[in-house]
Amino acid sequence: MSSGARAIDSPQNANAKKWLALTESRGIRKHGAFILSGRKTVPEALARHPNRFTAALARTESDLNRLALPPSVERYVLAKPVFEALDTNGTGFPLLVGEVPEMAAADFSAAPKGFELVLALGDPSNLGAALRSAAAFGATRVVLMEGAAHPFHPKALRGGANAQFGLTFLKGGDWTALEGAEGPVAALDGKGTDIEEYVWPENLRLVLGEEGRGLPPGLKATLLAIRTTGAVESLNATVAASLALSARFRRISSR
Repeated sequence: MSSGARAIDSPQNANAKKWLALTESRGIRKHGAFILSGRKTVPEALARHPNRFTAALARTESDLNRLALPPSVERYVLAKPVFEALDTNGTGFPLLVGEVPEMAAADFSAAPKGFELVLALGDPSNLGAALRSAAAFGATRVVLMEGAAHPFHPKALRGGANAQFGLTFLKGGDWTALEGAEGPVAALDGKGTDIEEYVWPENLRLVLGEEGRGLPPGLKATLLAIRTTGAVESLNATVAASLALSARFRRISSR
């Protein structure tokens, strides 16, 4: 092919097998890579973060030519069955393969430097939506506790709408690691102080409990509540996180 694109016709091809593994969290962790899809997200991510990607995958040569690909990004034209197996969101648009950034271990023995969102959302779509809110409201550091979905899972990437590329991710371990954490720690809980009255410190860890299980026992934190009508027992964890992030952003911005 004139552009130097490589053709892959079989799912047994070594590259195809690796990419197919990236549709699941295990494969993402094994290979340290991910696949990004989306008619809007792919061009935007490529324009803003071209160095994050190593390959572009498409059905045809003309599809690849729709993207402004830097020379460092390898080009592949895939047979229809191979492409459709990788295009888990069914967009039909070219896909990008990128490298997952290194995630350092969170140091709870040191006070937070800035704002950290601590969570363990196990559903990748919910995690992606929470990350989108985090980016929208100025959070840049996210601590992923044990049990959290992978932030670069295809469903998380779809929900995040490219939020992942502006965030720093840290590994938090299991919930016992938070016991005795230094510095200000706040957590969402229906019995806490009204979140609209809370004076948000610049440096803070905001903990979002596990869906269905709530906050870990023994956590020492300022409890914050989101005021509601009481018509439902609790809010969806992602909705609660978004409301809390918005409240913090408004308070911080008004200073």
